[in-house]
Amino acid sequence: MASQTHDNIEHIIIDGKSTDKTLDIIAQFPHVSKIVSEKDEGIYDALNKGLKEATGDIIGFLHSDDTFMSKDVLTDVAKAFEQDNSIDGIYGDIQFVNETGKVVRHYSSKKFQFSDFAKGKMPAHTSFFARKKVYDAFPFDTNYRIAADFDQMLRVMTSGKFKINYVPLTTTKMLVGGASTRNIQARITINKEILQSCRTNGIKTSIWKVYSKYLKKVFEFINP
Repeated sequence: MASQTHDNIEHIIIDGKSTDKTLDIIAQFPHVSKIVSEKDEGIYDALNKGLKEATGDIIGFLHSDDTFMSKDVLTDVAKAFEQDNSIDGIYGDIQFVNETGKVVRHYSSKKFQFSDFAKGKMPAHTSFFARKKVYDAFPFDTNYRIAADFDQMLRVMTSGKFKINYVPLTTTKMLVGGASTRNIQARITINKEILQSCRTNGIKTSIWKVYSKYLKKVFEFINP
C-alpha cells in the first residue's frame, strides 16, 4: 500500500486482536491511517467495521496475504471514476498466485453477465471498488460466513440504484487457498450460501446450476 502512486489514500487496518507482533509491525508504517484491533465475528464483520471507519469517497479491500498488481492500481482506479462521474462502482480482473508468487489462475470479470449470478458466479470481489454510499446502503450480511461478498454484490447489482462498470484492469494478486476454497467442506458451505442468497434475492437457480461454475473455472488455470 505504501508504494502506491496515488497520493490520497486512507489505509485502515482491521485486526482480529492479534497476539503476535502484528501491531508492532503495523506501527512502523506511518502511511496507515487507522488501526482497529479487537475481536470480531468473522471476515465480514471485520470488513463492516472497516466500512464504518472509512471516510473516503471510494472504498476497496485488500485482504491479508493479498497484494496490488502494481504501484499504479489505485491511480488507475481513481482515473476510472474521474473519467465517468456517473459511475458508482467498478470491477476488473485478479490473479491467483501460489506460495512462490507464481501466477496459477487468471480470474477475468470481462464477460460477466447478470445471469451468471444464478450459476454462482460474480465479478472478482477484490477488484471491486465502490463509492461509500454503495456500502452504506449494502453492507455485508454476516449471516453468510463465506459467501457474504457474493450476496453483497448480488444485492448491489440487482438494486437498480447504482451504475457499476467493468474496467480492463487487473487489480490484485490473491494467494490461493482462501476461506472459500481451502477444502471440500468450505466449497459445500459457500455453494449452500450462494443458493440461499439467490433464493432470498429472487434469482431462480438450483444447486446443480450453481456447481456448474466449476466447469468454466478449469479454463482459467494457467499451464506451467
